[in-house]
Amino acid sequence: MKVLVSDKVADSAVEQMRSQGHNVTVKTGMTPEELEKFIGDFECIIVRSATKVKKNIIDAGKNLKLVIRGGVGVDNIDVEYAKSKKIEVKNTPAASSESVAELAISHMLSLARALPIADKSMKEGKWEKKKFEGTELYKKTLGIIGLGRIGREAARIGFYGFSMNVLGYDPFVKEVSEPPVKVVSLETILKESDYITLHLPLTPESKHMISSAQFKMMKKSAFLVSCARGGIVDEVALIDALKNNVIKGAALDVFETEPPARSELFDLENFLSTPHVGAQTLEAQERVADEIVKIMAEYK
Repeated sequence: MKVLVSDKVADSAVEQMRSQGHNVTVKTGMTPEELEKFIGDFECIIVRSATKVKKNIIDAGKNLKLVIRGGVGVDNIDVEYAKSKKIEVKNTPAASSESVAELAISHMLSLARALPIADKSMKEGKWEKKKFEGTELYKKTLGIIGLGRIGREAARIGFYGFSMNVLGYDPFVKEVSEPPVKVVSLETILKESDYITLHLPLTPESKHMISSAQFKMMKKSAFLVSCARGGIVDEVALIDALKNNVIKGAALDVFETEPPARSELFDLENFLSTPHVGAQTLEAQERVADEIVKIMAEYK
């Protein structure tokens, strides 16, 4: 196949696809307009999160047969329109579960102990020991919204690593026995959790599902973490909740617009952020590469 790699993937994936006989072109950083002009000759496009494969790109891809998303979600691809054009859409859902779950737990630890603020204070030559009295994760209640691979991995780390009481909400899941998760309503998650972590796709139903009403249900001591998709958390409502101590703190790895515009969030000490790096580990990138190569090898 004639393959276009429009977002960065591991070199090993490109090499292995070429060894399979595919004609692979790597051209990253294109604007949507450039991609629309460039894609016409290709039968397959491989993307991560930066490239948006929407209707105009699909229409321009006259020879497209396969779209591969190196990652979990496919919200940057118009899947239904692609299918209507007989274009297959694949992703690599298992590749980054551990990395994203670990980042979510890392954000919880950073919030609980104010690590970035303490580090900044030390580098400014201060010794503010009494300021940084934190809290533990040990035996706290962890609420997980979305019980797919990543959500269950976060549950495993929380339960076995910190002896946390794990609650979970997912409209498509009725029971999780390993690791032990008590499946409850969304309202119960919001009201009872000390830490809430989001691991679900962005859909019309999940858009702004965490907004002002939901923040008001949470404990004043609660921390919210999202390493899922931007737009699930209403960022305007989050600013209000953090400024007015409705909740204790929050951390986002994902934003409604990426990169995000400068906002009040970045001036708040009880807010932490990372630039959508959930899957950015060497191990996850290698697994993504392996899954992409496997998809290409099995495609008929």
